[in-house]
Amino acid sequence: MCEPCSEFRVEKPFLSSAASQSGELDILCRPGRLLSTCPRLRNIEWDLSQLPVFEKNFYLEHPDVAARSEEDADRWRREKGIKIEGSGVPKPVYTFEEASMPDYVLTEVMKCGFASPTPIQAQGWPMALLGRDMIGISRTGSGKTLAFLLPGMIHINAQPYLQPGDGPIVLVLAPTRELAVQIKEECDKFGRSSDIKNTCVYGGAPKRQQADELRRGVEIVIATPGRLIDFLENGTTNLRRVTYLVLDEADRMLDMGFEPQLRKIVSQIRPDRQTLMWSATWPPEVRQMADDFLKDYYQVTVGSLELAANKDITQYVEVVQDMDKYNRLLQFLQQHGVEKTLVFVETKKGCDTLARSLQHDNYPARCIHGDKSQDERDWVLKDFRAGKCPLLVATDVAARGLDIKDIVFVVNFDFPGNLPDYVHRIGRCGRAGQQGTSLSFFTAKSAKLATGLIKLLQDANQKIPPDLAQFQGMGGPSGGAGGVYGRYRRR
Repeated sequence: MCEPCSEFRVEKPFLSSAASQSGELDILCRPGRLLSTCPRLRNIEWDLSQLPVFEKNFYLEHPDVAARSEEDADRWRREKGIKIEGSGVPKPVYTFEEASMPDYVLTEVMKCGFASPTPIQAQGWPMALLGRDMIGISRTGSGKTLAFLLPGMIHINAQPYLQPGDGPIVLVLAPTRELAVQIKEECDKFGRSSDIKNTCVYGGAPKRQQADELRRGVEIVIATPGRLIDFLENGTTNLRRVTYLVLDEADRMLDMGFEPQLRKIVSQIRPDRQTLMWSATWPPEVRQMADDFLKDYYQVTVGSLELAANKDITQYVEVVQDMDKYNRLLQFLQQHGVEKTLVFVETKKGCDTLARSLQHDNYPARCIHGDKSQDERDWVLKDFRAGKCPLLVATDVAARGLDIKDIVFVVNFDFPGNLPDYVHRIGRCGRAGQQGTSLSFFTAKSAKLATGLIKLLQDANQKIPPDLAQFQGMGGPSGGAGGVYGRYRRR
């Protein structure tokens, strides 16, 4: 709690729905100021001459890479759809051996059975290992987590050991609990051999265990913004040792209204840090934040900056009435079976209602949303990942960062309110080169999205439903309404 305030209160009206679902809360002081902007956490005036010097350039160019001509490198980038910006851009690596990573990292990579680096890893690893700031723009499921984690672990092993009272060396900020937990799982897997400790802090879970781990000292902290600020204001941890900062899903964090928290957190980190920003899209707001947080950076873009759907996904769009959606969903499940199916709805109430209705009709459905406890969400996701519960109903807490590679079907029971969310939702299937199928129910409430949706379908060589064309050029209220509540019934 900040001074001079003696009380605080939680104001629900100030929450965006996405932030609420992520478990983050905007806590207001009595005068109505955001706690995260109260004077307890002040901007630090850094004197670089008084700070310890640290190493951040660890790249050793492999002889095969050095022998490769720039023309060959440019040809490879064109084949992979990679665009680069910045001065002194390193050539990509084609194999894990060419990345010149230490044996303790390479051994863990080989255990996973990967054949070769993904395009974002092949170009991103040399950039990150050189110690320069960088921006990576790539669709979800492209391997970006390892693109920033492995160089981060090499960075850690080159720094002095943590001392009592030290905060982390690497900080990874993520928009949702689910994404933060998945990043931690990768940290556990690849940091084990070098004894790198990590912890994950996020809202919606008890603070005591998270606080204890921070106090004991960890090299990597993966955090959602709100919970991290709580710990910073309470003095549980500090960011004075952070020299490697990652902003994952930056566009999503801005969508969820976390920009003030991000700026407050970054103000607590030394300005000569290495910063890596990752985003699936490149809107003006993200560009502005990049210009403010990064210096002399590289930018690597895999694919087009224009919004595009994964061509490995067969997309079906049906124009329906709200009252017909449940019956059509049942028909789809009867026709295709329940084989790792993710169903998106807009609201928490709609999520619970649809799951109960499916259970009533003898389908093994479970659901997750922001009002579920973290333990329940973890349990449901674990069973969904293992195939024990093959039908999952979810709000947009599962739209990004849900790295389950074998999802077969995605259903947009409620069409999302914008097309980027549509692309991210259906992108939960068709990952890592696999094929996927999406079914989206489109109603008149989403009429203003029809023109853009038709272009997305055309660009991905998908069939355009004739009924959808009638909405082209129409305005109207935002799409993705919650549908019909009460029990969904067959018609």
